[in-house]
Amino acid sequence: MEDQYIGIDLHKAFFQACAVDRDGRRLWEARWPRSDEGVAELRRRCTRGTVLAVEASTPVWHFADAVVDAVGRLVVVDPFKTKLKAGFAAKTDRLDARRLADALRRDSVVGIYVPSREVREWRELCRGRHALVQTRTAMVNQLRALLLRHGLVDRRALARCGDDTWLEAVELPPRARASLRALRQVLLVTRTEVRRAEGVIRALAAADPLARALQELRGIGPILAMMLRAEIGDMGRFKTGAQLASYAGLVPRVEASAGRARYGRITRRGSPWLRWALVEAAVHGPTRSDRVGKWGRRLALRKGALKARVALARVLAEEVHRHWLAAV
Repeated sequence: MEDQYIGIDLHKAFFQACAVDRDGRRLWEARWPRSDEGVAELRRRCTRGTVLAVEASTPVWHFADAVVDAVGRLVVVDPFKTKLKAGFAAKTDRLDARRLADALRRDSVVGIYVPSREVREWRELCRGRHALVQTRTAMVNQLRALLLRHGLVDRRALARCGDDTWLEAVELPPRARASLRALRQVLLVTRTEVRRAEGVIRALAAADPLARALQELRGIGPILAMMLRAEIGDMGRFKTGAQLASYAGLVPRVEASAGRARYGRITRRGSPWLRWALVEAAVHGPTRSDRVGKWGRRLALRKGALKARVALARVLAEEVHRHWLAAV
C-alpha cells in the first residue's frame, strides 16, 4: 500500500526532499548533501510503501542505485514530458520538490526507462569510445592545420594511417615543433585507447545474440551493433519501429490544425548516440540493391545526400526493430 510520496530535487552537491501522504498533506521536508550520509538519512525515512520520484539528470543513476532498494517504487521523471512549473511564478528547490511529490501522488509524472547496470556499463563503453574517436579526429585536424600554416600538407593521410613518424622529419620553427610534439603525443594515446575500447566492444558483440543479429543489416558492424544494443536496452518499450525512430529523434516536427499539416525538420529529441549510430549506418543505404536502396538514391537526387541519409536512418530504425524482435 502506497502511503508516502517523495519528490526529490537533485543537484550536484545536495538534494531537496518533500514527502506527502495520499491526501496531499505534507509529512516532512529536508535538504541533505548528496553524500553517503545524506542518502542514508533519506533511506531511514523510506518504507516499502514509499514511492519516490526524481527528475532525470546526470547524477540520477548513482542516486537511484543508492535508494532503489529502500522504497517500494522508484520513478525517474522525464523533465520534458512532465511540466511541473507551468502557471507558477516562483521557482525554488523546495517548491520543485513539493510540486514533484504532488504530481507523483496524482500520477501526473511521465517516467523514463531505467536501464540495468549491465546496459549502463555498455553505454559507458560505447559512448567513451565515441568520445575518443572525436578526440582523435580533433587532434588530426589540429595537426593538419598546423602543417598548413607552415606551407605543408598532410601527405600521409593522418586520419587513415596509424604511422605518423614521418612528422619527425618535418622542419618547423621551435614553437610549432613543440606544438606538433604535444599534439602527436595526445593522438598516440587516443589511438591506443580507441583500439583498446574497440577490442572490448567487438568481443561483447561476438558474444551477444542480439548484436550478432543486428549485424545482418547492411551498414551495421560490431561497433554500431553494440551502440544500438546499449542505447535501446529493452526493445519491448517500443511497440513499433516508428516509436524507435521517434526515440532517436529521427521523425519530423508536425504542426497540424484545421485539416492542414506542416512537417518540419527532425525533432532531435531523444538519444543522440542512437541517432548517430542509425545515421552512420545509413551511409551505406544508397548502395543497397533492394527497393530501399533505389528509393534512397532517388531521394538523394531530389533532396540531397544528407537529407536522404536521415530518411534512410528512419527506415533503418524500423528494420532494427524487426530484426531485434525476430532474434528474441
